[in-house]
Amino acid sequence: MMEESKLTCFQRRYLMECVKRGDTLPLQLHPTSSKEPELAVPAFSPPVCQRSRLSAKPHLRPAKVCQAGDAYSREKFKPRARRDLEKEKQRLQNILATGKDVVKRNMRQAQVQKKEEEIPELDRFEELVNEVQERREFLAEMEALGQGKKYRSIVLTEISQKMREMEIIDKKRSEETRESMTKDFPGGNKSDPQG
Repeated sequence: MMEESKLTCFQRRYLMECVKRGDTLPLQLHPTSSKEPELAVPAFSPPVCQRSRLSAKPHLRPAKVCQAGDAYSREKFKPRARRDLEKEKQRLQNILATGKDVVKRNMRQAQVQKKEEEIPELDRFEELVNEVQERREFLAEMEALGQGKKYRSIVLTEISQKMREMEIIDKKRSEETRESMTKDFPGGNKSDPQG
């Protein structure tokens, strides 16, 4: 243990002498002095712990002191906004009759309809056309900067994926158009071999 703690030869010798004599080991050991370490006596001695005695009688406050505080004062009544009882009756009648709260549902539907009207639907096909154009412009910029080789394969792969998605959308549109045309003309389509 002494070897691990990296003590000097003097410190090791001093500790071994203390052990042989049966003395207590010093708290601090001076690294190089050959004189006995002086025990530092604190200027003040710590106070001896004494238990404080609890009194046998509980410390209760008199009633006058308790009543003098705010503990017994009541808050004043502040009326709140009243609810419309006729609307409540109508609402409960609807719930008991149909099992649903019609008023809330109608309000929610109106809110959803307003949101749908505000957001114009973007055509996915147009979005894909714009994305393909952006990628072509990006690739042209990179080639102008001399970085075309680094991005060419990635961008061309993305463009081919977008083109494939556009073909799928175009095929669905043409099928929907064909179906709507055959519904309009019940005799069938002359060009359709199955009809």
